[in-house]
Amino acid sequence: MEDGGEEVERIPDELFTSKKKQLLDRLIRVGIILVFLVWGTVLVLKSIPYHSKIPDYHEPNPDYTKDGKLKVSFANVRNNTFLPKYHDLQWINAIGTEESDLGLYVTFMNDSYVIKSVYEDSYHDVLLKGKTFIHNGQNLTVQSMTASPDLKQLLIRTNSVQNWRHSTFGSYFVYNKESSSFDLIGNDVALAIWSPNSNNIAYVQDNNIYVYSTESRKTTRAVTDDGNPFLFNGKPDWVYEEEVFEDDKALWWSPTGDYLAFLKIDESEVGEFIIPYYVQNDKDVYPEMRSIKYPKSGTPNPHAELWVYCMKDESSYHPRVNGDGKGSSILITELTWVGDEDVLVKTTDRSSDMLTVFLVDTNAKSSYAVRNESAHGGWWEITHNTLFIPANETLGRPHNGYVDILPINGYNHLAYFENSNNTHYKVLTTGDWEVVNGPLAFDSKMDRLYYISTQKHSTERHLHYIDFQSQPKMHQVTDIFKEGVFDISFSSGRRFGLLTYKGPDVPYQKIVDFHSHKTDTYIEGNILGETLYYLERNEEISKNLEDYSIPKKIFQELNLGKDESGADILVNSYEILPNDFDATLIDYYPVFFFAYGGPNSQQVIKTFSVGFNEVVASQLNAIVVVVDGRGTGFKGQRFRSLVRDKLGDYEARDQISAASLYGSLSFVDSQKISLFGWSYGGYLTLKTLEKDAGEHFKYGMSVAPVTDWRFYDSVYTERYMHTPQENFDGYVESSVHNVTALAQVNRFLLMHGTGDDNVHFQNSLKFLDLLNLNNVENYDVHVFPDSDHSIRYHNANVIVFDKLLAWVKHAFNGEFTK
Repeated sequence: MEDGGEEVERIPDELFTSKKKQLLDRLIRVGIILVFLVWGTVLVLKSIPYHSKIPDYHEPNPDYTKDGKLKVSFANVRNNTFLPKYHDLQWINAIGTEESDLGLYVTFMNDSYVIKSVYEDSYHDVLLKGKTFIHNGQNLTVQSMTASPDLKQLLIRTNSVQNWRHSTFGSYFVYNKESSSFDLIGNDVALAIWSPNSNNIAYVQDNNIYVYSTESRKTTRAVTDDGNPFLFNGKPDWVYEEEVFEDDKALWWSPTGDYLAFLKIDESEVGEFIIPYYVQNDKDVYPEMRSIKYPKSGTPNPHAELWVYCMKDESSYHPRVNGDGKGSSILITELTWVGDEDVLVKTTDRSSDMLTVFLVDTNAKSSYAVRNESAHGGWWEITHNTLFIPANETLGRPHNGYVDILPINGYNHLAYFENSNNTHYKVLTTGDWEVVNGPLAFDSKMDRLYYISTQKHSTERHLHYIDFQSQPKMHQVTDIFKEGVFDISFSSGRRFGLLTYKGPDVPYQKIVDFHSHKTDTYIEGNILGETLYYLERNEEISKNLEDYSIPKKIFQELNLGKDESGADILVNSYEILPNDFDATLIDYYPVFFFAYGGPNSQQVIKTFSVGFNEVVASQLNAIVVVVDGRGTGFKGQRFRSLVRDKLGDYEARDQISAASLYGSLSFVDSQKISLFGWSYGGYLTLKTLEKDAGEHFKYGMSVAPVTDWRFYDSVYTERYMHTPQENFDGYVESSVHNVTALAQVNRFLLMHGTGDDNVHFQNSLKFLDLLNLNNVENYDVHVFPDSDHSIRYHNANVIVFDKLLAWVKHAFNGEFTK
């Protein structure tokens, strides 16, 4: 018998196996549930830091940063909180001042126009008391004033009426200090210019040139008598003013005042463009129609002829420098006196492939070509800085010569033509950098030639000089070890200069004595010469910056990949990061590209500015990017001339490549990349959207764009595209034509002024018609009645930028998403 009593029942093996399987199934089911629970919990827990680190894009506080600083807004930009003050000194090129240069200039102080000296504080010569005067019972306001070279008389303009971009009509008077008299030269005068001897004033009225004698106090000569609405004497027509001279003047006195050279511009064969104006007068029920002679690509250009008038015998002479007859398409682009009787004249063919330089002997009445040079695949940019270098036997210069800009190994550099009448020249500067705008000034006393260059970097501008007395050697004037953009204007004898520092820090202006043997104890800007005093420090801006958080601007060089030859595409760029920028955020920041991109232009330069781009960065929490792609200036001929005959191609490629780079950044929302441009930038915006077809750029804003280069003026367009007759396919490809590709972007905005005399509203209307024909509807339009290219008429400039900011805000908020 067993201890404990009852016998235990035995479980069959098959039943044990079934029970074991059921238990295992239950455990598996529980395990799976646990896995899902844990997985779900992990996802929930992971999502909590994810959403705190990656918030949905939202508009930031418009007024303050996280640390309590004020933000940039339209309000403080428009009230000039950050606008630097710059002063122009009206230096007086008075007779005899080159040898005894006191740095004389005209200014308005103590309710008087006075002559002051930057060197002698006690120098004070009152030219005119007050800003108004009485003539024939009328109270007139002085709006422009130029002292005669002998400083005894004033040329005054009043009743001014703006014409085109550079030209103004007005009533001109001569004020004599001794007699205190105001003598009227004429009303509706286009321009008036002192002769170097102070005896005469050449002026243009009704497109004819007259000479006013200050001795007889009346007009004594009619230099021309054939002027009419289509024949301009001494004054440029629209295209010569806008694209050739960038000035309202087409007449030039000889150094002694014995000759007057001028252009006779005949635009009778130029096509007429009519612009309707709708809101000039509330009482008008029909639009006002204004006609302008505007040569479009491939159509007849105005015909310009050079004439020389001799003051002694009152004879006129027509040197042959641009072919005979109105059919000639030669452009006269620059005129420089290189002696008392010799004048140098630059001409190009209408497409700027060939430069021909003529020397005209006004005494012998002869002219001949002294230079004939090809652009070698690029183009000849129009310049206005050829500088006369007078003969000086003592210093080894037996002939009158001049300094010009030439491409040396693919970069724009200074070349000295030691004799005006031949082709031999001496190279003054070399290197993989460029001289900007040609020679600045020649100091004959010190034998120095001043110029500004990009030698430090293409985004900077520094002042240098060359010593002519020795083997040409470059000397620093501004400190190239500190980044900066400098400009300068010189006194009559080039002893003194108004040196302007434009950035990147707060701008300032100072007066420097370059003949002084002293140097500044504290170096700021110039390392040559003695600073006499600061004309402007912009201390108010410096003070304002203490209260504001200005979005940081970072300059950089982008590598956009390889070109067709396998070389790196390196372009200048800058980015503006928004306030409180956080690089750890994921897919967060929108990107706002701003582009211009026109041939030989530059936007990426280290100047101080706080404007619309900073408003966008501050108010929309966006990264602003500016890229100077291929075709832009100051990086050599190969970099810019690549766009010849195919505008809009390489420029668009480079914007797209830059957008691809930014879209790949972790903190960028690649679905919110936009592009904005005005004028050529408006054109580039549309061409980029067309080529990109919505892949990288989702939004675009185009203001006053060219859409077809057949519609733009001949002088500008043919320099880069040749004529439509020569380059038909190029014009087709360069136009904005593939609008079905534009339909692939989320949305774009088009804005234009109807009174635009530069880029005609026709461009936008033709483009809109193309959109209609192709059923493209993903766009908005805003039209500004009667506004010109700057879009300012009737408060338009406020509205255009308000509209841009509001529109891109809607885009970044996702309101235009398909």
